[in-house]
Amino acid sequence: MRKILLAFDGIHFSEGAFNFAKQINEKNPILLTGVFLPQVSYANLWSYADGIGAPMFVPSIGDEETEVIEENIQKFEQLCVKNGIEFRVRKDFMDLALPELKKETRFADLLIIGEEKFYENMGSGNPNNYLKEALRSIECSVVLVPEKFNFPSLNVLTYDGSESSVYAIKQFVYLLPEFKDNPTYLTYVSIEGKTIFPEEAYIEELVSRHFTDLTVSKLDIDSEKLFSTWVADKKSSIIVAGSFGRSSFSQIFNKSFVLDVIKSHRLPIFIGHK
Repeated sequence: MRKILLAFDGIHFSEGAFNFAKQINEKNPILLTGVFLPQVSYANLWSYADGIGAPMFVPSIGDEETEVIEENIQKFEQLCVKNGIEFRVRKDFMDLALPELKKETRFADLLIIGEEKFYENMGSGNPNNYLKEALRSIECSVVLVPEKFNFPSLNVLTYDGSESSVYAIKQFVYLLPEFKDNPTYLTYVSIEGKTIFPEEAYIEELVSRHFTDLTVSKLDIDSEKLFSTWVADKKSSIIVAGSFGRSSFSQIFNKSFVLDVIKSHRLPIFIGHK
């Protein structure tokens, strides 16, 4: 049984994220831990996020917000009971919410975040700054889930020859075996004019051991919109993207094929993370 975290920012309840966890549980039972983080103001975003390395505190939570958080916790508990999901609840993070989320991910197999709802008031960026900061600090792999999606019946494994892309594929295999029988594309994403499929025989040998219906393809993405256009035809997909460390965090959001998928709010994205 896997321990899966479902992170909410307190006042925003992600139906999409819960539905993803629910359908995973229907296939193989999980322990689902709901983490309810307090709301923060945009003005306090960066000083608050910097609490990862320094003792910062969250602005006081008002009675109205506390009531909304309690309602969301009750909703989470009721949905878990209704759907036969074993669950835990983490709340009352009155200080250092991001470090608390980081600690929770250290002791979890997987984190699920509703990417449209998670601190959606944190500016107009997509992903917003607070989601980026949360992703930078976590210590397990994550699935970003839009509010409306079809549960994946097709896997798109993005590969660029890097260690991180191979790591992400292996983590996807180990953490979400429910998808192993889906038709699967192993797609070499060619960036910066690289035309040779790196270690093609090795990566195909590995991936074909785990997926029963595999197609290997090469995609040049000199055009920024090419990947998002290509993947738009792959209905009901889940995208698997390479992991990233703190020092190279921004690189994954500089790759347009990942950013465009996040912006489109169409498909779940699995991001490997050490």
